[in-house]
Amino acid sequence: MLTLTDNARHAVQDIANRAGLPEEGGLRIAESSQQVGSFELSLVPAPVDGDEVIEAEGARVFVEPSTSTVLSDQQLDAAPSGDGTGFMLAPQG
Repeated sequence: MLTLTDNARHAVQDIANRAGLPEEGGLRIAESSQQVGSFELSLVPAPVDGDEVIEAEGARVFVEPSTSTVLSDQQLDAAPSGDGTGFMLAPQG
């Protein structure tokens, strides 16, 4: 299952709060329809049926079912960037 670093957890909470999402809302990760092998991130008010729900101390991340297997051994991290917050995936360590 995808895991979150503390940085990613704080970033997801911050972004969701600033966007005014409801408590059941969060960040959704899905395969990009535009670019094979890439992922799209979006803020959503609730998971889509079938999404894997990852909760970490109030941060909620939803992973599209077909993407869940691909990301099962990955860790989501976050770092500040010039455009806001950048998210990265890395193998779980």
